[in-house]
Amino acid sequence: MTQNKIEVSGLNFAYAVQPVLKDLSFTLEPAAIGLLGPNGSGKTTLLRALLGHLDNWSGKISFMGRDISVDGRSARKQIGWMPERGRILPGFSGVGMVAYLGELGGMPASDALQRAHEVLNFVGLADQRYRQADTYSQGMGQRLKLAQALVHDPQWLLLDEPTSGLDPQGRTAMLKLIRDLANDHNFGIILSTHLLSDVREVCSEILVLRDGNLLQHTKIESTVGKGTDLFSVEGTGETADFILALENAGATVEVIKEVITVKLDSAQAVILQAAQQTNFSLRRMEPVTDSVEDVFFKLVDA
Repeated sequence: MTQNKIEVSGLNFAYAVQPVLKDLSFTLEPAAIGLLGPNGSGKTTLLRALLGHLDNWSGKISFMGRDISVDGRSARKQIGWMPERGRILPGFSGVGMVAYLGELGGMPASDALQRAHEVLNFVGLADQRYRQADTYSQGMGQRLKLAQALVHDPQWLLLDEPTSGLDPQGRTAMLKLIRDLANDHNFGIILSTHLLSDVREVCSEILVLRDGNLLQHTKIESTVGKGTDLFSVEGTGETADFILALENAGATVEVIKEVITVKLDSAQAVILQAAQQTNFSLRRMEPVTDSVEDVFFKLVDA
């Protein structure tokens, strides 16, 4: 698995004189990784760089040890690309389109056709494989684009807004496919999206960009859900004495409708000690955790 990593070092790129990517460096192991950032942050440009579609960039990008500036063709064979727009070819059936794109990726025609049937079955289009691709619904079209990204059996998938335009049922189905690919088939996946709920449902890591800078690359579990310094407390007894004991210990305390919020490093121990000192009977003490949305907005609004 460690041989399947993506390594980016000192990546810079500018359109004309305007910097878009600024000294980006990170290493990705195979996992489902959410690529987040406000509009204009450089997400799409970063995907284009990983695909080798940019000129005049500086730095280094390698897939599985292959430098894309030296051996770009071999590196790109390890990448499946699902763009947000386009990629539905008129005049082709679903299976014909996927097989054709497999051939363009270097597969023999017979292998490409066999593989096309397999991936269309995986994405749930087996019954529609011979239908004209340009008559597919929005949801079917998105699944078809995922199939063409898979046809050549890559190691990594780059997905740009894969649930764009989908109804709730279609979105649920697409996210399930992405989860299966990451968890059951060991694909590395970079999911670029503005829907933070999609990231929360399928990703285990996040990359956050703002103005071309990398703000954070971390596992979601290390960013979300710690809750060690913020607790919500309810109980009975002398509330004023309990709050005073907390504040004397250095805690920031807020009370809303009998719910006491306590913020302090090692807050749990301080709460227990203050309750014991003031004979305050605790009914509930729970950590208050940040969501992916909370983390994202804190980063980009900083």
